[in-house]
Amino acid sequence: MKSILKLLTLLFIVITIQSPVFAADSASGWQDEVTQLETIYGGRIGVSAWNANDGQQLHYRENERFAMCSTFKLLLVANVLQRIDQKQEKLERLISYDKSEILEYAPVTSQHLDKGSMTVADLSKAALQLSDNTAANLLLNTLGGPQGLTDYLRSLGDNTTRLDRIEPNLNTNLAEDPRDTTTPKAMLLTLKTLLLGDTLSEASKQRLIHWLIGNQTGDDKIRAGVPATWLVGDKTGSGANGANNDVAIIWPEAGHPYLLIVYYSGSERSKNEKNAVIAKISQSVSKVFYPE
Repeated sequence: MKSILKLLTLLFIVITIQSPVFAADSASGWQDEVTQLETIYGGRIGVSAWNANDGQQLHYRENERFAMCSTFKLLLVANVLQRIDQKQEKLERLISYDKSEILEYAPVTSQHLDKGSMTVADLSKAALQLSDNTAANLLLNTLGGPQGLTDYLRSLGDNTTRLDRIEPNLNTNLAEDPRDTTTPKAMLLTLKTLLLGDTLSEASKQRLIHWLIGNQTGDDKIRAGVPATWLVGDKTGSGANGANNDVAIIWPEAGHPYLLIVYYSGSERSKNEKNAVIAKISQSVSKVFYPE
């Protein structure tokens, strides 16, 4: 049954991507395409993209706030890695936890209850690649909680992104609620600093990218919109009131990488349909940055 559902999901994405109504392949028509997607599927879409090849940028509602949901975990692990660079933390250090800390969505930490601990490295990998909520909370505790992560972002020059709560409460995505939000442009600039800058050591940067490439939750989102031969590292997120997000670094077969941030909120469509919208945006951005 799972294989059948997976096949149907992929077929839905392919049909949506190939639909002739979405044919923009230039920057001039790109914003109109995103507007069409909002009109058809409902909700509010925020996009920011930057091409390292020539500096070209694409933006749509780039300064509007969106709930980060689990995309914050990329920032969280980056903070952990910077503390490791500064000799304030160790990848191999064990963090203990018990059954009372296991949340409803904890696919990795729940499997290690018999040991009662996991290393910082394994918790980071679990938070990024399977979006384990307990792993994220345990790591947040080492940073001083949500405020500690927010302070780290301020030190990077990001004065917009903020984390106010822990999992799972940070996913409420209430209208006009600034808690646990960012803007597409702010997230883009911060990922540029973290993934393509020199804030992290080269070893930590490559470790973070490697974990992102191994993400197991994003096959139907940004990854679905680019050729299978391209390399993608991403972090997804979803929450209440239609929140459905993906942030990524993408390497074409030939050329420099580019960053793509997509936040989607307020649509009442199915998860598969919202994923397909993100995949379509991913495809359209790829065609603008690297036209065939």
